[in-house]
Amino acid sequence: MKRLLMLLMLLAWLPVAAQAQEKAKPQQILFVNVKIFDGVHNRLITGKDVLVEGNHIVKIAPKIKTNRMARIIDGHGKVLMPGLINAHTHLMVTKPFDQAIYTYEPSYIAALATEEARRTLMRGFTTVRDAGGPVMGLKRAIDEGVVPGPRIFPSNAFISQTGGHGDFDPSMTYLSSYFAGQMDKAYLFGWTYTADGVPEVRKAVREVLRSGASQVKIMASGSITGAHDPLDVTEFTPDEMRAIVQEAKKWGTYAMAHAYSDDAVRTAVEAGVLSIEHGLMASPETLQLMKKKGVWLSTQCLNYSKNVEDFGVEMPANVAAKFNEAKKSAERVFRLAKKYGLKMAWGTDTFGSLDVQDTESQELTCRKKYFSDFEILKQATSLNGELLTLSGKRSPYPDGALGVIREGAYADLLIVDGNPLKDIAVLTRPEQTLVLIMKDGKIYKNTLQEKH
Repeated sequence: MKRLLMLLMLLAWLPVAAQAQEKAKPQQILFVNVKIFDGVHNRLITGKDVLVEGNHIVKIAPKIKTNRMARIIDGHGKVLMPGLINAHTHLMVTKPFDQAIYTYEPSYIAALATEEARRTLMRGFTTVRDAGGPVMGLKRAIDEGVVPGPRIFPSNAFISQTGGHGDFDPSMTYLSSYFAGQMDKAYLFGWTYTADGVPEVRKAVREVLRSGASQVKIMASGSITGAHDPLDVTEFTPDEMRAIVQEAKKWGTYAMAHAYSDDAVRTAVEAGVLSIEHGLMASPETLQLMKKKGVWLSTQCLNYSKNVEDFGVEMPANVAAKFNEAKKSAERVFRLAKKYGLKMAWGTDTFGSLDVQDTESQELTCRKKYFSDFEILKQATSLNGELLTLSGKRSPYPDGALGVIREGAYADLLIVDGNPLKDIAVLTRPEQTLVLIMKDGKIYKNTLQEKH
């Protein structure tokens, strides 16, 4: 009788134990009835389900069987694709640079950046390479799940020479810390390290990497919006540039360089920089050198498809002149990059107000003048994912691929009402067309019905 009672208790306990064991496993989410764009191939894959477990894609196959606790999401024949990646953004620059650093409270700028991170994710961008700014606190809050936002590959403080593009103090009577011992707010709040000479740039790189940067951002030329640097100026000597690249390599990562003029681009490429930001005045010979060395061109179309008056703000005369000079070369560089087969990143470099940053998705359709819908999609997914692997051991997300749908990749996924391979414009209306947004296995938006 005693043995019978123990047997009955055991039989009653087994289903409870099994259910508890199932609950302890990472959550499974199964996507069924979807057409898959994998980020790599110019076709939609049909007849296969996608199983997410925890924060990874674990299986892609027909008629996948799951545990009893799995969520099943019916895509109703819509397109499942990787989350988009922006390779050049500035989440913290929610006001013009000089105002963000010298005028407004850091907490106000951080509050605006937090909202911008949420909007970025809701536009379908599940990962960004932040090209400069004190973004680590925001990144930490996102990674901890405190606030919504994309994965961030942070550059943190810019590295700039005195009078370079990272020298944002608008005052012409500047008292540098080198001569006067005055602390610059740009350094104090983590925006810029101003460094001159090989020893100083080595120290600046070490400080940037100490702060948690996944790559190093160099200001290698004059800029359009800079306070003191004409567009034609080449910034940093070849020795300084090589020292920056060497220090980045020691940490297993790479340098990306803001560079407009041909001389600045060539100096950066010859020094070992692996990603050129903008590059609008690069000569055919320099672009061919980039192709030979496998250097990425991370340039932007949307900004230079506009006229000065289209920006909705009064642009100072010197800034307008520099913008128009750069705009003259933009179309030429895009066409040559396509002709030479350069590795093309997809980024926007939008900064300023939240309304300006809301135009991010329009970069997708702007590129149709030069690339097919598939080529643009690939740039914004798997190619950008490949670019991010240059961070090597400094990658903040080393446990899966980004920008692709394949087994073992991170579960950063979108379901789109429409086929972006045939009409990429569907991604420029995310409020209407993105019916599901998942990042790191967590669903942030879902207007689809689920099966139970």
